Amino acid sequence: MYKIYDEWPQIAKESYDSNLVPVDFQSVDHIVFSGMGGSGALGDIFSAILSKTSTHVNVVKGYHLPKTVDSSTLVVTTSISGNTAETLSVLDSAKKINCKLIGFSSGGKMENFCIKNNIEYRKIPMYHSPRASFPAFLYSILKTMNSIIPVKKEDVLESIEEMQKLQKLISSSNLNKNNPSARLAEWITGIPLIYYPWGLEAAAIRFKASLQENAKTHAMAENVIETCHNGIVSWERKSTVKPILIEGEDDYIKTKERWNILKEYFKQNNIDFWEVLSVKGSILTKLINLIYLLDYVSIYNAIINKIDPTPIKSIDFVKSRLD
Repeated sequence: MYKIYDEWPQIAKESYDSNLVPVDFQSVDHIVFSGMGGSGALGDIFSAILSKTSTHVNVVKGYHLPKTVDSSTLVVTTSISGNTAETLSVLDSAKKINCKLIGFSSGGKMENFCIKNNIEYRKIPMYHSPRASFPAFLYSILKTMNSIIPVKKEDVLESIEEMQKLQKLISSSNLNKNNPSARLAEWITGIPLIYYPWGLEAAAIRFKASLQENAKTHAMAENVIETCHNGIVSWERKSTVKPILIEGEDDYIKTKERWNILKEYFKQNNIDFWEVLSVKGSILTKLINLIYLLDYVSIYNAIINKIDPTPIKSIDFVKSRLD
């Protein structure tokens, strides 16, 4: 797995430079991103990017489409394996509605369904596992949907350049005390509680999932503003929970105020915490670099605890029971 992660910047560049044919859907004012796990995390990123536009966005992590889907809706179904039951259900439902539709996968049932029903489809290679294939799908979808997802080419290139810089710090070729991912992985000894601002939710949710899948550990994630109305009270009891603060380089001024208050509270109560700061740049640059850094944390934490990050026996158990 780590060998694929070492290559993430190159995979991202090759995916964006690929010969995938872009699509040009007209009159779209509503986009539904459907996917589970790593594919769902892609929808979270695109939702964050589109939050600054007038396009209404839903991210579906389940079986059902919103009732608001109509002829002006684009449904984007992503299943890296191509066999995700929930996403295939959404794909089948969308086909029966007068909406625009596209599918992304590495093959599987989704490829067969799209070809059989003449649905727009793009096949993207899977690297090692769905979660390790994240940059291949992210940048391939950006390439394919550049007329729908308004990300400037210079922002895409910036995000890849920042990944290349980060790769030198966090990859397996830099296993020393200056590796920020390895340092955080070693610090995590209890249950991680990830605090995040609204704009960086995609990175926090992905980190939680990566810790669960790779390090096989419980993990939680909470919005920093919301936690000041409820979750902070939990710290009045001693706990083995480890707070991790994911902060944006240019968070909203009132969000920065909450960060400072929360950190003051932790210091006064002798609660050890860890800060992760985003890089400067576009929302794409911030999110993909945070995900790269934090996914590596989950891998290193697994290795520290003598756990193979690749097997997902519990997920296999659930899938074996599904019809």
